[in-house]
Amino acid sequence: MTTDSSDFEEYADLGATTEDAMEIAETSMDRVRELVPNETLADRIRGKSVHATGDPEFQHLIRFTGRTETEPIRAGARAVLDERPIVTDITMVREGITGRGHDCTVRKAIGNGAELAEQTGMTRTAASVLELDKQGVYDDAIAVVGNAPTAALALADCIEDGTRPAVVVATPVGFVKAAECRTRVRAVATEHGVPAITNVGRRGGSGLAAGLTNELVHVASDAREGSVTLSVEGADAT
Repeated sequence: MTTDSSDFEEYADLGATTEDAMEIAETSMDRVRELVPNETLADRIRGKSVHATGDPEFQHLIRFTGRTETEPIRAGARAVLDERPIVTDITMVREGITGRGHDCTVRKAIGNGAELAEQTGMTRTAASVLELDKQGVYDDAIAVVGNAPTAALALADCIEDGTRPAVVVATPVGFVKAAECRTRVRAVATEHGVPAITNVGRRGGSGLAAGLTNELVHVASDAREGSVTLSVEGADAT
């Protein structure tokens, strides 16, 4: 099999940089496409969720908040093209974001707000989100929460108070507050017109959040090359 530079760009999020690695990556995605429709932008996100989790059923757990189910994908891709910052909750999610195909600043929230956490007793991730929000970091940003339910709850509070991310990707994992925080994110996002990609149930995690964000980067790359349209009227905007 022969690989070229376009192949490397297509599978940039997988980190494949050798011919053998590319073959594994391509075979993996081919198998995902046998399990998930590949007709709309929303299908691409569903497919990425299956790839990230290794679970074909995960495609049915993804939820899109917006006027159409592709609105969050189009909003996220436009934010990538506009070089808006990508802000993650923790280091693990940040490290999973591809460095290819975009010029966005990628930063983590954790590590900020230590004084607030100490004073109030709230979690460090919640305090870090609130601290960055005070600095205006989340407005027009790609806000990604993959690990901490309290970070997602804090982000929902910020949106309720007027913060407007370009898109939210929220897939916190766990048995305590994980499902509930995503329900709240969806409710607040719907009320205030903020596009969001979330999932239902207890499952989720950093790898999933990074994978979904990387797919937004891929959609942006395809839009840049003209193979995908981000307009509402476009064929992929169903």
